[in-house]
Amino acid sequence: MASLMKKIGFYKETKHQHLIETLVPVPKPEGNDLLVEVSAVSINPVDVKIRQTKQSEKLTVLGFDSVGYVVDKGHTVTNFQVGDRVYYAGTTQRDGSHQQYQLVDARVVAKAPTNITNEEAAALPLTSLTAYELLFEKFCLIPEKNANKGKEILVINGGGGVGSILTQLAAWSGLKVAATASPKNFWWLKKNGVDVPVDYHQPLKPQLEKMRMEQIAYIAVLYDVAPYLEEIKEIVQPLGHIGMIVHTEQPIPLSEFKNRSISFDWEYMFTKTDAGVHEESQGAILRFIADLIEKKQLHSHLTKVYSEGITAASLERAMMEVGSGKGLGKLVVSGGVSRDNT
Repeated sequence: MASLMKKIGFYKETKHQHLIETLVPVPKPEGNDLLVEVSAVSINPVDVKIRQTKQSEKLTVLGFDSVGYVVDKGHTVTNFQVGDRVYYAGTTQRDGSHQQYQLVDARVVAKAPTNITNEEAAALPLTSLTAYELLFEKFCLIPEKNANKGKEILVINGGGGVGSILTQLAAWSGLKVAATASPKNFWWLKKNGVDVPVDYHQPLKPQLEKMRMEQIAYIAVLYDVAPYLEEIKEIVQPLGHIGMIVHTEQPIPLSEFKNRSISFDWEYMFTKTDAGVHEESQGAILRFIADLIEKKQLHSHLTKVYSEGITAASLERAMMEVGSGKGLGKLVVSGGVSRDNT
């Protein structure tokens, strides 16, 4: 392994915050760290959001999904070996996966599913963690096959990255699943476990009632909740749950939901690593997801690959596409980060 490696990121003072490539020393893992050679990364809306808002004098290295191979490990790591293929979402507290070698806490890492490609594996971590935590930790549903039969869920923005894996997990666990998308994308919803596709251009409640979905106690809002709040108020059942993952532009009038005892649940995948609590649960969740993938009870929601290598140029193109908000599933950039590719 060479003594220098490539990082890709941006500085506050960089014109238009264009990504740049720079060479730095390869770090040495300590304690519970793994040093992973990055093979493929998935682009998420959070990458685009941080790119638009971060103001730092230091180089900011993004990337919150990765698959790669362990090349070194800290002295306290016992559950991984050099050569293991692993996948993870990382943390906002350290440099991300847009680099040749990445240090990552072993507690948030799992061995990648053995029956899928690097690209398919790289698409999974952040969205799978978000979906699992919302369904099974916040909504307190049971993470077992068919354990939630008789219960119903509505997923708003079912065709996006989180929606495409959340609907699969919900269907696997026994829920009857409704999800919104444009009619041209209903095929994608059905591929990912949705029983009742719903056209988000039209009023939601009549469509749900037509399909006999009138006992919806769980609503996962994977978009700003404000445009849907009045409709949700008429749909969610007493004692129900509304889960959100996106920043709201307007205050939410919670008191209007009081007399029906509706719970509001925020899900932010980085809370555990930001706050230093229950980090090990994320490695466990990724092991759980890998097991379901290997048993072919879930599938990767990868839809597009840029395979020319992980470079400033390929990441720029990928972020521009993800930032448009028009894609289905997940976009991955693969081919590794070479010191020589430009």
